[in-house]
Amino acid sequence: LHWSGGTRVWIPDPEEVWIPAKLSQDFKDGDNSLLLQLGSGMLHYSIGNGLPPLRNPDILEGENDLTALSYLHEPAVLHNLHIRFLESNSIYTYCGIVLVAINPYESLPIYGEEVIDAYSGQNVADMDPHIFSVAEEAYRQMTREQQNQSIIVSGESGAGKTVTAKFAMRYFATVGGTAQESSVEDRVLATCPIMEAIGNAKTTRNDNSSRFGKYIEIDFGPRGDIVGASMRTYLLEKSRVIFQAPEERNYHIFYQMCAARHLPEFSMLGLRPADEFHYTNQGGRVDIPGVDDASELELVRNSLSLLGVRPAQQASLFQILAGILYLGNVDIRSNSRDAERSTINPADNSLHAFSQLLGVEQTQMAHWLCHRKLQVAGETLVKPIGFQQACEARDALAKHIYDRLFAWTVERLNRALQTQHRQTQSFIGVLDIYGFEMFQINSFEQFCINYANEKLQQQFTQHVFKLEQEEYLREGITWNRIDFRDNQPCIELIEGKLGILELLDEECKMPKGSDASWAQKLYEHHVNHSQHFQKPRLSNSAFLILHFADMVEYQCEGFLEKNRDTMFEEPINILRASKVRFKAGTNPGKGIVKILSLYSPLNDYEERVTLKFIHNVQARESRQHLLMDVKHTFPVTFPYFPPSHVRSENLHIPENLKLSFLQRV
Repeated sequence: LHWSGGTRVWIPDPEEVWIPAKLSQDFKDGDNSLLLQLGSGMLHYSIGNGLPPLRNPDILEGENDLTALSYLHEPAVLHNLHIRFLESNSIYTYCGIVLVAINPYESLPIYGEEVIDAYSGQNVADMDPHIFSVAEEAYRQMTREQQNQSIIVSGESGAGKTVTAKFAMRYFATVGGTAQESSVEDRVLATCPIMEAIGNAKTTRNDNSSRFGKYIEIDFGPRGDIVGASMRTYLLEKSRVIFQAPEERNYHIFYQMCAARHLPEFSMLGLRPADEFHYTNQGGRVDIPGVDDASELELVRNSLSLLGVRPAQQASLFQILAGILYLGNVDIRSNSRDAERSTINPADNSLHAFSQLLGVEQTQMAHWLCHRKLQVAGETLVKPIGFQQACEARDALAKHIYDRLFAWTVERLNRALQTQHRQTQSFIGVLDIYGFEMFQINSFEQFCINYANEKLQQQFTQHVFKLEQEEYLREGITWNRIDFRDNQPCIELIEGKLGILELLDEECKMPKGSDASWAQKLYEHHVNHSQHFQKPRLSNSAFLILHFADMVEYQCEGFLEKNRDTMFEEPINILRASKVRFKAGTNPGKGIVKILSLYSPLNDYEERVTLKFIHNVQARESRQHLLMDVKHTFPVTFPYFPPSHVRSENLHIPENLKLSFLQRV
């Protein structure tokens, strides 16, 4: 190896991340350091950790496709995005079949009808990178090859994924619709305020963070015209209903209702300010600067009406949501003489409000939140439960009611998105899902999200590397074989025999199963046995997983409780007798054991929904549906990044770019 003087390199820097330098003298094998010119000074750079990455020629700066760069590594990618974003005002860049985007956090005049017309019918290679070029390529492939397509929009919270999905939908509605059919787009866009209200929340990173994944399938007829659409959701963060971290909020809909509590039509709900409800005040923030929650609720109600949700159904919806808030305020008390007992005053005001709103028998609900039935030797026994178990039973009931309400809303909106008597020949799916998550404290929710991302990453690898190279081999094409990181060992650690999920399920079945016991079993089975698993040196209640993106430490506390998501039968039986009727749909062929009917009094039928599942099974089914939706399509991955880490003077690494996109490159 020989580098001559003047060779240009990148060197790491603690503040700037990467800074440019060049050799001031030749370097050859055997040398221990490089003499670099760094600005106006000189630097002796030790090569103990390897040689620094080489810089690309100036002529390649600002390339619109990263694969055109001579050197494709972290500083080269970041510098090219830096040049395009800050100097050329270009937020989109290709990387092969991947489109990289940086959220400008401002409206740009690049999404109008004239821009759609400019991209319509054009080859992707002939046009500047844009979400419309990706959408056009998907549309052309679908119409020409009769192959279903999918666009995967990934990225960290606040990156602009949902807005991007709207732009893709707008493009398809314009190029594939008539004036009549474009109403499908209007209806899909009308679902956004509703889904954001019930599925989005304020987090520390984003005031409007989607806490669920969404897959919109746009259906096309034989002529390439839009004939309908449907929406599927994945991995709703149910735990947010009953708990919020500091500086975070519950789902927007609760605060919107509280802000609009003075409306005449809400008077019967008896709502209070949001800071007076346990389920909405834990984060310490009940408002968002610049957001008028009452006005947002008006938009939600108008959208519900536009999509055919009748006033009586809307009233039932808000009635049940208000009931959830009062359920959280039910005062459960421990028994000072017996830790295995707890009580609720049958005259508790919050319990009374909940019972009135849900139309259930108050005394029975008070009793069965603090007791459970057991089958012992063929006999039915009633056993009191302690304070902690009673609180968990109350919270589990709240989560399940909200989950079913969410499912009903999605099902109802899907009906509004369908058109009558039109033949569907093919579809394009747009997937908007959480990106990889890594916080200071990571729990069951981050584990589920990151597991789903591992599976999506595997599918991406299958499509881009494995299948392409296998096709080259079959066709006898000569190429330089590309080594890529296969994340199957990490997936096997999670879902394989005696993997993390199986051990978690087994521990949940144990009468005295605990997070601590589960943690010890994880250590016994996987420490020194899996390269993707580690035990923290200073903790016996956490574990580390080396994901495709980064190493993440998960806290074991709460895994069993969240995975069990226990729902006792008796509160469900009380709710079955509810006078508040509300439709909620599910597939009746799935072996329902415990069911709750929530249906509208004006409807002549009811659809039942399952309420008792181990959360792990639900999440696993959700991931399987997600992967099946994408698997049988031609996927285009579209990572989106916020620009807050890409500053005007310095080159900084967008965290999710480093955690996701660079691994894919």
